[in-house]
This record gives sequence, C-alpha cells and structure tokens, in this order.
Amino acid sequence: VKNIKKNDEIKVISGKDNGKVGKVLQVLNDKKIIVEKINMIKRHMKRSQTFQGGIVDKPAAIDISNVALLCPSCKEITRVDKSKVINGERVRSCKKCREIIDKA
Repeated sequence: VKNIKKNDEIKVISGKDNGKVGKVLQVLNDKKIIVEKINMIKRHMKRSQTFQGGIVDKPAAIDISNVALLCPSCKEITRVDKSKVINGERVRSCKKCREIIDKA
C-alpha cells in the first residue's frame, strides 16, 4: 500500500522548492515522484519532424521523503494511516482529521 499515489495533492517540505504545492504526475519505483511545476529542469531538445527544437522546461523526479501529502478535507500536510479496513479493503486516511482519503 503506497502512501502517495498518482493525482494526489502534495506539498514540498524540503529542498529548493520548499513550500510549493503540486499534483503528482507519476510515481517512480516507490522512492521518487514527478510533480507538476516542481523541480523544473531545462532540456535542450533537438529539432525533429514533429518538434521545433529549443530549450524546454520539464519536471524532474523528486525524492518521496521530501514531500508530504495534503489532506483533501482539512488542507493540511499529514501522514497517511492505512490501518482502517472497510469491507475487507484497507483505506488511506488522514492522521490529523481521521477523514478517509481513498481506497489503498
């Protein structure tokens, strides 16, 4: 069961983008994530038949330990509690407000 999944709202808690909020685009091997508009890098792209070429900004991977989940109901950063079981399935819930986030 993962603490952070695709499409979760997260907040960066350390690093150069500290304090920024974004949406998870992709989870890489349970250790790193790609978040929109966070940890932007410049790539020098070669021209092709479909792409004009030039310098492109794109998000790079950030370590999962440098971010915290934003609870959708209380809008605060929180840890994830996965102990609740509903109908035989584990669910993710906020440790602060005890509100259910989604199925794990």
